[in-house]
Amino acid sequence: MKILANDGISQSGIDALEKGGFEVITTKVAQNQLENYINENNIDAILVRSTTQVRQELIDACPSIKLIGCGSNDMDNVDVDYAEDQGLHVINTPTASSNSVAELVFAHLFGMARFLHSSNREMPLEGDSRFKDLKKAYSQGIELRGKTLGILGFGKVGQEVAKIGLGLGMNVIATDKVITSAPIAVEFFNGQKITINIDTVSKEELLKEADFITLHVSEQEDYIITKDEIDKMKNGVGIVNTAKGGILHEVDLVKAIETGKVQFAGLDVFETEPTPAVQLLMNPEISLTPHIGAGTKETEERIGKELAQQIIQLLS
Repeated sequence: MKILANDGISQSGIDALEKGGFEVITTKVAQNQLENYINENNIDAILVRSTTQVRQELIDACPSIKLIGCGSNDMDNVDVDYAEDQGLHVINTPTASSNSVAELVFAHLFGMARFLHSSNREMPLEGDSRFKDLKKAYSQGIELRGKTLGILGFGKVGQEVAKIGLGLGMNVIATDKVITSAPIAVEFFNGQKITINIDTVSKEELLKEADFITLHVSEQEDYIITKDEIDKMKNGVGIVNTAKGGILHEVDLVKAIETGKVQFAGLDVFETEPTPAVQLLMNPEISLTPHIGAGTKETEERIGKELAQQIIQLLS
């Protein structure tokens, strides 16, 4: 059987699939040439990340396809329901990137709390001429230990964030529409671990109590954080969004930063990707990354192995 990994797959994933008797093709095929390529090469399965679109038209036009695999938590670029209605297997890797996203949350938090996002811009420009001034400006940071971390959305990623927060000595609170309680196992390098049960609280309580708020919900029909929610937060709150663009009202966020209500923000996702608003890009109080939450070597390895394992079970 032939598998087209159109958005790539780790070598470990390729090795596992080839060992299972599959032929893996890693040629990157342009979206407008995908239909012809699949039909000409009699492709049995297509693997994608977030770039390649697998919509109803492609599914209908490519009868050889038996399986669609998406190497991510979300499958916004795949018509999942339609594919399953046609009898296709649809698989993904919902937990593979949880730890990498959680670590990026704290990269933003540490960077903002100690002004690294700003200092790293200024030091190359003025570090040799205004060293003492910069030292004074950036010596008013805050520590994360002892602060309250509010996690909005307590699924796999939210729970990974909780583990790191607890390990840092933070007071972790969370809210979720479905999950009411979760045991959080904080594991150490030597195999020991402690488990702390976290009962979720109301969104209102979280907004009121948290020093930092991090968003971990799936795609929503509307914003979940706007001026109304920000007004309920502590003065000087920090906000991180590594989940989805379009759930945090960016104009309201910028206005809140300008008034001092929000001290800083960390954004990995944006409403207008791949062209984020200039007012975000130029704001010195916002720490920015280009949607790299799942972008680690370890995540790539996990995705490849998990996809291979599922494909072998389903198609062998």
